Amino acid sequence: MEETTEPAIPRHAKGKRPTFFEVDGVDEAMSMILVLASEFCVMRDRLDTVEKIAMAKGIMIEKEVDNFEPDEATTLAREERRKAFLDRLYYVTLKKAKEQEQNDSGARYSAVLDEIAEG
Repeated sequence: MEETTEPAIPRHAKGKRPTFFEVDGVDEAMSMILVLASEFCVMRDRLDTVEKIAMAKGIMIEKEVDNFEPDEATTLAREERRKAFLDRLYYVTLKKAKEQEQNDSGARYSAVLDEIAEG
């Protein structure tokens, strides 16, 4: 079964993100925790399925997992999956940083133009 990958299409809601906590960073941390929790639940369900299938076929899964050495294609696929996961995990923080960078860049650019215009 071949794994399909979706094209990387940036999807960002426009406008300011609502905040629920007064302390800076808590909303971002909660977002990360929720991403981790959802990933963990999916992983546990998939692992449970694999364990049940293996047991039904008489495979000693623990030894197989401990002795498994991934090939290059598996390693690359895992790296891509890990990167996509980290992008989701840090989504809010990265979006906020990018917005601040764009706002900062615009202010600096205007200041430089004003300084040049003044002579």
